[in-house]
Formats: sequence, C-alpha cells, structure tokens
Amino acid sequence: MMIYSTYMKTPAPTLSPILRSNAQGDLLAVLFLNPDDEFSLSDLVRRVGALPATVHREIQRLVDSDILTDRMVGRSRLVRVNAQHSLHAPLRELLLLTYGPKVHLEAMVADLPGVEEAYIYGSWAARYGGESGPTPRDVDVLVVGSTPRHALNSMAREAELALHREVNVTRVSPEEWQQAQTPFVATLKSRPLVAIEQRTSNA
Repeated sequence: MMIYSTYMKTPAPTLSPILRSNAQGDLLAVLFLNPDDEFSLSDLVRRVGALPATVHREIQRLVDSDILTDRMVGRSRLVRVNAQHSLHAPLRELLLLTYGPKVHLEAMVADLPGVEEAYIYGSWAARYGGESGPTPRDVDVLVVGSTPRHALNSMAREAELALHREVNVTRVSPEEWQQAQTPFVATLKSRPLVAIEQRTSNA
C-alpha cells in the first residue's frame, strides 16, 4: 500500500511542476490557505511533516522575499502570509488548486464523527506521488469508519465550495478495509494513497 508523506523522496512534483517538492507545496498551502493564522516553525514542522531544516530554509527565503512576515514572541518566531504582497492572490489560487485538498480536508475530516482513517486516492494522490498526467479535476476521498452518510455528503459539498472542484467521498468499514477482500479496496491498496491527518484547522 503506497501511502505518501512529505518525508518520502518523490520525483519533482507533478501537482505543480513549478515547485521543487511536495514539502514546499504543503508548507505554502498551510500558510496561504490559513491567511489569518500565525504559525511557529515547530507548528509548521508538525503540520507538513517536513524536516526542521527544510522548513527553516523555506521560511527564511519567503521572509526575505517579503512574501511572509515574521515576528518574535519570546523565543518563538511566528510567521504568516503577507496579504499585501503582489503575489499573494495568484499564489493562493495556485496553491488552492494544487495542494489545497490536503490542507482543507484535514480540518474537515477532523470534525467528522466515526472516522478511523481517511485518505485521498485517485488522480490527485497519483500526482502527489509523482505520477505524470493532467491536473486532477476532482478529488476522491476514502473514509474508513462509521461516519453517517449525511455527514459525508455535507463535507463533500463544503469541500467542493472551498476547492472549486468535484469532491467524491466513499466510506468503507474498518473490517472491509483491513480484510481487503473486495475488488474496490484491493485496487485502492495497490495504488497511491495520501493520508489525511485528523487535526483541527488551527492545530
């Protein structure tokens, strides 16, 4: 089962080839899609799962370019996007359409009852894993657990409004997922999966 994380070395990102890595894309997405929030460097390391040295290097480059602003509170360095920068709007749109699904869905899944695991699969997960191909036009989400169908449908509608694309949510039971006896689950486990961490939007 191919579950991708930022720590894994993958080819140049195919979600947005102009970026250097998924770590950079995930970091920028967290910052630009939460414009009202400040983050410490340790917050960002935890949120994107990247090495501290990688996060520090990327943050310093962005602060030097005035794309981010920073301030010291005690011994913590807090950073946030500079909404007045001329690149803010186009970068935010780019990140929403590329790395946005992972950031938005983490907060949404955290609010759902009965979730044991959750993943993005399909074309978006394949691009995140480095497979070449066109930009995904939809996002496929798998929820493992007992979440009521109406809650999943509500989340899908909310995600579609946020991400400006179709969001398809499928639920399987924990037993079905573990046993992998159905063709659907067996196929999913043979293809790229991106884990959706269950954390709140301001975690």
